[in-house]
Amino acid sequence: MLTQIEQLWRQGKLLKTAFDEYKVCIEAVFGEARTLLQSPPKTPPEFDVRLAVIPDDFYSMRRNLFSTLFQSVYHLLNIQEDRRLLYGKKNHLFRIWVTSADNLLDNEDKIVVPIEIAGSSRVMRQVISVMLADRILKNITDEAVQDRTITDDEATLLTHKSLQILLPSAAEEASEEEGISHRPDAEYVFHTIHRLKTGLLFHIPFLGPDTIEFNIDKNTLALCKEGLMSFGLGCQLLDDIRDIAKDYLESRHNYILSTIYADYPLYLAKLHTIESDIDVSSNIFELFHDAVCPAADRALNLLNDGLLSLGSAGLGIHKAAARQLGLGMFQVLGVGGITKCLNV
Repeated sequence: MLTQIEQLWRQGKLLKTAFDEYKVCIEAVFGEARTLLQSPPKTPPEFDVRLAVIPDDFYSMRRNLFSTLFQSVYHLLNIQEDRRLLYGKKNHLFRIWVTSADNLLDNEDKIVVPIEIAGSSRVMRQVISVMLADRILKNITDEAVQDRTITDDEATLLTHKSLQILLPSAAEEASEEEGISHRPDAEYVFHTIHRLKTGLLFHIPFLGPDTIEFNIDKNTLALCKEGLMSFGLGCQLLDDIRDIAKDYLESRHNYILSTIYADYPLYLAKLHTIESDIDVSSNIFELFHDAVCPAADRALNLLNDGLLSLGSAGLGIHKAAARQLGLGMFQVLGVGGITKCLNV
Protein backbone atom coordinates (compact mmCIF):
# COMPACT_ATOMS: atom_id res chain seq x y z
CA MET A 1 0.00 0.00 0.00
CA LEU A 2 1.31 3.44 -0.94
CA THR A 3 2.02 5.91 1.85
CA GLN A 4 0.49 9.38 1.73
CA ILE A 5 3.73 10.94 0.51
CA GLU A 6 4.03 8.33 -2.25
CA GLN A 7 0.46 9.02 -3.35
CA LEU A 8 1.18 12.75 -3.49
CA TRP A 9 4.42 12.16 -5.38
CA ARG A 10 2.69 9.97 -7.96
CA GLN A 11 0.00 12.57 -8.67
CA GLY A 12 2.45 14.53 -10.80
CA LYS A 13 2.69 13.00 -14.27
CA LEU A 14 6.32 14.00 -14.75
CA LEU A 15 7.32 12.75 -11.30
CA LYS A 16 5.73 9.37 -12.03
CA THR A 17 7.51 9.21 -15.39
CA ALA A 18 10.81 10.12 -13.73
CA PHE A 19 10.28 7.48 -11.04
CA ASP A 20 9.58 4.76 -13.59
CA GLU A 21 12.69 5.81 -15.52
CA TYR A 22 14.84 5.80 -12.41
CA LYS A 23 13.75 2.24 -11.62
CA VAL A 24 15.22 1.26 -14.99
CA CYS A 25 18.50 2.87 -13.89
CA ILE A 26 18.47 0.98 -10.57
CA GLU A 27 17.92 -2.33 -12.34
CA ALA A 28 20.74 -1.59 -14.78
CA VAL A 29 23.17 -0.84 -11.92
CA PHE A 30 22.25 -4.01 -10.04
CA GLY A 31 22.47 -5.98 -13.27
CA GLU A 32 26.07 -4.85 -13.60
CA ALA A 33 26.65 -5.61 -9.93
CA ARG A 34 25.32 -9.14 -10.32
CA THR A 35 27.73 -9.78 -13.20
CA LEU A 36 30.75 -8.24 -11.51
CA LEU A 37 30.33 -9.51 -7.98
CA GLN A 38 31.48 -13.11 -8.45
CA SER A 39 34.19 -14.93 -6.54
CA PRO A 40 36.86 -16.82 -8.50
CA PRO A 41 36.15 -20.46 -9.45
CA LYS A 42 36.80 -23.06 -6.74
CA THR A 43 36.40 -20.54 -3.93
CA PRO A 44 35.23 -22.47 -0.82
CA PRO A 45 31.51 -21.84 -0.30
CA GLU A 46 32.06 -20.27 3.12
CA PHE A 47 34.17 -17.53 1.47
CA ASP A 48 31.93 -16.88 -1.50
CA VAL A 49 30.81 -13.28 -2.11
CA ARG A 50 27.85 -12.43 -4.28
CA LEU A 51 25.00 -9.99 -4.73
CA ALA A 52 22.03 -10.90 -2.56
CA VAL A 53 18.43 -10.75 -3.73
CA ILE A 54 17.42 -7.12 -4.21
CA PRO A 55 14.52 -6.30 -1.82
CA ASP A 56 11.35 -4.98 -3.46
CA ASP A 57 11.63 -1.94 -1.18
CA PHE A 58 14.70 -0.81 -3.13
CA TYR A 59 12.33 0.06 -5.98
CA SER A 60 9.73 1.85 -3.85
CA MET A 61 8.80 5.48 -4.39
CA ARG A 62 9.42 6.30 -0.73
CA ARG A 63 13.00 5.04 -0.90
CA ASN A 64 13.65 6.99 -4.11
CA LEU A 65 11.97 10.35 -3.52
CA PHE A 66 15.15 12.39 -3.93
CA SER A 67 16.37 10.37 -6.89
CA THR A 68 12.98 10.81 -8.57
CA LEU A 69 13.32 14.57 -8.21
CA PHE A 70 16.81 14.36 -9.68
CA GLN A 71 15.62 12.30 -12.63
CA SER A 72 12.73 14.70 -13.28
CA VAL A 73 15.23 17.54 -13.71
CA TYR A 74 16.64 15.86 -16.83
CA HIS A 75 13.17 15.96 -18.36
CA LEU A 76 12.76 19.61 -17.45
CA LEU A 77 16.08 20.34 -19.16
CA ASN A 78 15.02 18.43 -22.31
CA ILE A 79 17.96 16.06 -22.16
CA GLN A 80 17.72 13.11 -24.55
CA GLU A 81 16.63 9.76 -23.14
CA ASP A 82 19.90 7.84 -23.49
CA ARG A 83 21.76 10.53 -21.58
CA ARG A 84 19.01 10.75 -18.95
CA LEU A 85 19.43 7.05 -18.29
CA LEU A 86 23.22 7.38 -18.12
CA TYR A 87 22.96 10.23 -15.61
CA GLY A 88 20.39 8.28 -13.60
CA LYS A 89 22.73 5.29 -13.35
CA LYS A 90 25.56 7.56 -12.25
CA ASN A 91 23.30 9.13 -9.62
CA HIS A 92 22.62 5.68 -8.20
CA LEU A 93 26.37 5.06 -8.01
CA PHE A 94 26.72 8.32 -6.09
CA ARG A 95 24.16 6.97 -3.61
CA ILE A 96 26.33 3.89 -3.16
CA TRP A 97 29.52 5.92 -2.67
CA VAL A 98 27.98 8.44 -0.28
CA THR A 99 25.95 5.97 1.79
CA SER A 100 28.83 3.52 2.08
CA ALA A 101 31.16 6.31 3.19
CA ASP A 102 28.59 7.50 5.75
CA ASN A 103 28.27 3.95 7.05
CA LEU A 104 32.02 3.74 7.58
CA LEU A 105 32.27 7.17 9.18
CA ASP A 106 29.20 6.89 11.41
CA ASN A 107 29.38 3.20 12.33
CA GLU A 108 26.05 2.61 10.60
CA ASP A 109 24.77 -0.11 8.32
CA LYS A 110 22.28 1.36 5.87
CA ILE A 111 22.25 -1.25 3.13
CA VAL A 112 22.55 0.25 -0.32
CA VAL A 113 24.08 -2.83 -1.99
CA PRO A 114 22.86 -6.13 -0.49
CA ILE A 115 25.90 -8.41 -0.43
CA GLU A 116 26.13 -12.02 0.74
CA ILE A 117 29.41 -12.45 2.61
CA ALA A 118 30.59 -14.40 5.65
CA GLY A 119 30.13 -12.93 9.12
CA SER A 120 28.47 -9.67 10.10
CA SER A 121 31.08 -7.88 7.94
CA ARG A 122 29.62 -4.38 8.23
CA VAL A 123 32.89 -2.66 7.28
CA MET A 124 33.92 -5.03 4.53
CA ARG A 125 30.51 -4.79 2.83
CA GLN A 126 30.98 -1.02 2.62
CA VAL A 127 34.47 -1.43 1.15
CA ILE A 128 33.22 -3.92 -1.43
CA SER A 129 30.29 -1.64 -2.28
CA VAL A 130 32.62 1.28 -3.02
CA MET A 131 34.96 -0.85 -5.14
CA LEU A 132 32.00 -2.38 -6.94
CA ALA A 133 30.51 1.02 -7.74
CA ASP A 134 33.81 2.10 -9.30
CA ARG A 135 33.79 -0.93 -11.62
CA ILE A 136 30.17 -0.33 -12.53
CA LEU A 137 31.01 3.28 -13.37
CA LYS A 138 33.63 2.08 -15.84
CA ASN A 139 31.28 -0.42 -17.43
CA ILE A 140 28.35 1.94 -17.92
CA THR A 141 30.64 4.71 -19.18
CA ASP A 142 32.33 2.38 -21.67
CA GLU A 143 28.93 1.20 -22.85
CA ALA A 144 27.74 4.79 -23.30
CA VAL A 145 30.79 5.51 -25.47
CA GLN A 146 30.22 2.38 -27.54
CA ASP A 147 26.57 3.35 -28.04
CA ARG A 148 27.65 6.90 -29.00
CA THR A 149 25.62 8.35 -26.16
CA ILE A 150 28.76 10.28 -25.17
CA THR A 151 32.22 10.69 -26.67
CA ASP A 152 35.53 9.45 -25.24
CA ASP A 153 36.40 12.98 -24.14
CA GLU A 154 33.02 13.42 -22.47
CA ALA A 155 33.44 10.07 -20.70
CA THR A 156 36.81 11.17 -19.34
CA LEU A 157 35.37 14.47 -18.09
CA LEU A 158 32.43 12.80 -16.37
CA THR A 159 34.65 10.19 -14.73
CA HIS A 160 37.11 12.73 -13.38
CA LYS A 161 34.42 15.08 -12.14
CA SER A 162 32.50 12.26 -10.46
CA LEU A 163 35.28 12.26 -7.87
CA GLN A 164 36.02 15.98 -7.84
CA ILE A 165 32.41 16.99 -7.21
CA LEU A 166 32.41 15.05 -3.93
CA LEU A 167 35.65 16.44 -2.51
CA PRO A 168 34.26 19.58 -0.76
CA SER A 169 31.60 17.46 0.96
CA ALA A 170 34.26 14.89 1.86
CA ALA A 171 36.42 17.64 3.39
CA GLU A 172 33.47 18.85 5.47
CA GLU A 173 32.82 15.32 6.71
CA ALA A 174 36.52 14.97 7.52
CA SER A 175 36.36 18.09 9.67
CA GLU A 176 33.74 16.36 11.86
CA GLU A 177 35.30 12.91 11.89
CA GLU A 178 36.93 13.28 15.32
CA GLY A 179 34.16 15.53 16.63
CA ILE A 180 34.05 19.32 16.66
CA SER A 181 35.67 21.35 19.44
CA HIS A 182 33.15 24.23 19.44
CA ARG A 183 29.74 25.03 18.02
CA PRO A 184 29.79 27.80 15.42
CA ASP A 185 26.97 30.26 14.78
CA ALA A 186 23.80 28.60 13.53
CA GLU A 187 23.75 30.70 10.35
CA TYR A 188 27.30 29.59 9.56
CA VAL A 189 26.16 26.00 9.99
CA PHE A 190 23.23 26.64 7.66
CA HIS A 191 24.94 28.70 4.95
CA THR A 192 28.36 27.03 4.90
CA ILE A 193 28.45 23.63 6.62
CA HIS A 194 25.10 22.38 5.39
CA ARG A 195 25.58 23.69 1.86
CA LEU A 196 28.74 21.58 1.64
CA LYS A 197 27.41 18.62 3.58
CA THR A 198 23.99 18.28 1.97
CA GLY A 199 23.27 21.06 -0.51
CA LEU A 200 26.19 20.00 -2.67
CA LEU A 201 24.84 16.45 -2.80
CA PHE A 202 21.56 17.80 -4.16
CA HIS A 203 23.55 19.36 -7.02
CA ILE A 204 25.19 16.08 -8.03
CA PRO A 205 22.47 15.54 -10.68
CA PHE A 206 23.92 18.53 -12.54
CA LEU A 207 27.26 16.81 -13.11
CA GLY A 208 26.29 15.86 -16.66
CA PRO A 209 24.33 19.00 -17.56
CA ASP A 210 27.09 21.29 -16.26
CA THR A 211 29.88 19.31 -17.91
CA ILE A 212 28.81 18.12 -21.35
CA GLU A 213 25.38 19.60 -22.14
CA PHE A 214 25.50 22.84 -24.13
CA ASN A 215 21.93 23.39 -25.34
CA ILE A 216 20.18 23.76 -22.01
CA ASP A 217 17.91 26.68 -21.18
CA LYS A 218 19.86 28.65 -18.57
CA ASN A 219 16.76 29.99 -16.80
CA THR A 220 15.34 26.48 -16.38
CA LEU A 221 18.71 25.23 -15.17
CA ALA A 222 18.91 28.03 -12.60
CA LEU A 223 15.40 27.26 -11.32
CA CYS A 224 16.25 23.56 -11.02
CA LYS A 225 19.47 24.27 -9.14
CA GLU A 226 17.77 26.74 -6.83
CA GLY A 227 14.92 24.31 -6.24
CA LEU A 228 17.06 21.30 -5.37
CA MET A 229 19.39 23.33 -3.14
CA SER A 230 16.46 24.74 -1.18
CA PHE A 231 14.78 21.35 -0.92
CA GLY A 232 18.02 19.71 0.22
CA LEU A 233 18.67 22.32 2.91
CA GLY A 234 15.11 21.95 4.16
CA CYS A 235 15.66 18.20 4.50
CA GLN A 236 18.93 18.81 6.33
CA LEU A 237 17.22 21.01 8.91
CA LEU A 238 14.73 18.21 9.52
CA ASP A 239 17.66 15.81 9.91
CA ASP A 240 19.13 18.20 12.48
CA ILE A 241 15.87 18.21 14.42
CA ARG A 242 15.74 14.40 14.41
CA ASP A 243 19.46 14.02 15.22
CA ILE A 244 19.80 16.42 18.17
CA ALA A 245 20.82 13.60 20.53
CA LYS A 246 23.12 11.90 18.04
CA ASP A 247 24.93 15.09 17.04
CA TYR A 248 25.23 16.21 20.66
CA LEU A 249 26.72 12.91 21.83
CA GLU A 250 29.02 12.62 18.80
CA SER A 251 29.98 16.32 18.67
CA ARG A 252 28.73 16.91 15.12
CA HIS A 253 27.53 20.11 13.53
CA ASN A 254 23.82 20.71 14.06
CA TYR A 255 21.79 23.85 13.40
CA ILE A 256 19.54 23.30 16.44
CA LEU A 257 22.46 22.65 18.77
CA SER A 258 24.25 25.79 17.60
CA THR A 259 21.05 27.73 18.31
CA ILE A 260 20.78 26.19 21.78
CA TYR A 261 24.43 26.87 22.65
CA ALA A 262 24.11 30.52 21.60
CA ASP A 263 20.62 31.46 22.79
CA TYR A 264 19.13 28.93 25.21
CA PRO A 265 21.25 28.32 28.34
CA LEU A 266 18.39 26.49 30.06
CA TYR A 267 18.16 24.06 27.15
CA LEU A 268 21.92 23.58 27.27
CA ALA A 269 21.68 22.74 30.97
CA LYS A 270 18.89 20.28 30.15
CA LEU A 271 21.12 18.58 27.57
CA HIS A 272 23.88 18.17 30.15
CA THR A 273 21.36 16.76 32.64
CA ILE A 274 19.91 14.11 30.31
CA GLU A 275 23.21 13.20 28.65
CA SER A 276 23.62 9.95 30.56
CA ASP A 277 20.02 8.89 29.84
CA ILE A 278 20.02 9.23 26.04
CA ASP A 279 21.75 7.49 23.16
CA VAL A 280 22.28 8.33 19.49
CA SER A 281 18.85 6.97 18.55
CA SER A 282 16.94 9.09 21.08
CA ASN A 283 14.44 11.48 19.55
CA ILE A 284 14.40 14.43 21.94
CA PHE A 285 13.34 17.38 19.80
CA GLU A 286 10.12 17.91 21.77
CA LEU A 287 12.22 18.94 24.81
CA PHE A 288 13.50 22.04 22.99
CA HIS A 289 10.33 23.60 21.62
CA ASP A 290 11.53 27.21 21.38
CA ALA A 291 14.67 26.27 19.43
CA VAL A 292 13.10 23.60 17.26
CA CYS A 293 9.85 25.22 16.10
CA PRO A 294 11.43 28.17 14.24
CA ALA A 295 13.80 25.71 12.55
CA ALA A 296 10.86 23.52 11.55
CA ASP A 297 9.12 26.56 10.04
CA ARG A 298 12.29 27.43 8.16
CA ALA A 299 12.58 23.87 6.90
CA LEU A 300 9.00 23.85 5.63
CA ASN A 301 9.52 27.17 3.84
CA LEU A 302 12.69 25.84 2.22
CA LEU A 303 10.95 22.65 1.10
CA ASN A 304 8.02 24.69 -0.20
CA ASP A 305 10.24 27.20 -2.03
CA GLY A 306 12.32 24.42 -3.54
CA LEU A 307 9.30 22.57 -4.89
CA LEU A 308 7.77 25.79 -6.24
CA SER A 309 11.03 26.60 -8.05
CA LEU A 310 10.91 23.17 -9.65
CA GLY A 311 7.24 23.79 -10.40
CA SER A 312 8.16 27.02 -12.17
CA ALA A 313 10.71 25.06 -14.19
CA GLY A 314 7.89 22.85 -15.46
CA LEU A 315 7.46 20.10 -12.86
CA GLY A 316 3.77 20.89 -12.48
CA ILE A 317 3.76 21.46 -8.72
CA HIS A 318 1.39 24.22 -7.58
CA LYS A 319 1.33 26.00 -4.23
CA ALA A 320 -1.06 23.67 -2.40
CA ALA A 321 0.73 20.55 -3.64
CA ALA A 322 4.12 21.97 -2.64
CA ARG A 323 2.83 22.55 0.88
CA GLN A 324 1.46 19.00 1.12
CA LEU A 325 4.65 17.47 -0.23
CA GLY A 326 6.75 19.60 2.13
CA LEU A 327 4.70 18.51 5.14
CA GLY A 328 4.98 14.92 3.96
CA MET A 329 8.77 15.12 4.22
CA PHE A 330 8.43 15.65 7.98
CA GLN A 331 6.94 12.16 8.21
CA VAL A 332 9.48 10.66 5.82
CA LEU A 333 12.41 12.06 7.82
CA GLY A 334 11.06 11.00 11.20
CA VAL A 335 9.92 14.32 12.72
CA GLY A 336 6.21 14.23 12.02
CA GLY A 337 5.48 15.09 15.64
CA ILE A 338 6.87 18.59 15.26
CA THR A 339 4.31 19.69 12.65
CA LYS A 340 1.88 20.74 15.37
CA CYS A 341 4.02 23.81 16.09
CA LEU A 342 4.25 24.95 12.46
CA ASN A 343 2.73 28.19 11.20
CA VAL A 344 0.45 26.51 8.66
